[in-house]
Amino acid sequence: MAKKSKSRKGGAGSNGTQPNDRVVARNRRALYQYEILRRYEAGLSLTGSEIKSVRAGRVSIQEAYCRPRDGEMFLLGAHIARYEPSGQANHEPTRDRRLLLHRREIVQLEQSFAQKGLTLVPLKLYLTRGLAKLEVGVGRGRRQHEKRDRMAERDAQRQIERAVRG
Repeated sequence: MAKKSKSRKGGAGSNGTQPNDRVVARNRRALYQYEILRRYEAGLSLTGSEIKSVRAGRVSIQEAYCRPRDGEMFLLGAHIARYEPSGQANHEPTRDRRLLLHRREIVQLEQSFAQKGLTLVPLKLYLTRGLAKLEVGVGRGRRQHEKRDRMAERDAQRQIERAVRG
């Protein structure tokens, strides 16, 4: 019997995620406010109480953003709630967390960050094979009229689909 490849490219999910991955948090506002040009998958360097809190689903990435610092990428502003059973060995809920990326990806992200108008936004946090992964997108901010146009397009598409079904 042939072994199945565990490649992260392609697969059943839309963005490289596998069907057994569990999405813990999404940043839906980011998809509205930014046009996402490129996506990256990054690991997160977490403490024991943080990963337990993530597995419990007590995390928010709505206000989070990414910044390069000293040749590394960091996630800032993400809120991972304290894990109460850990007692004294707890963590700071909004501390800076290091993203685990390949060197070439960090260089690409730093170059993108240096360009005017581009920013790094976390899109979703999920668990795969027991590890916390963060999907980061390089995005360009949308203007107000672009947001309205996009909403009108989606509404029109929805009406077309309803007419075809009905």
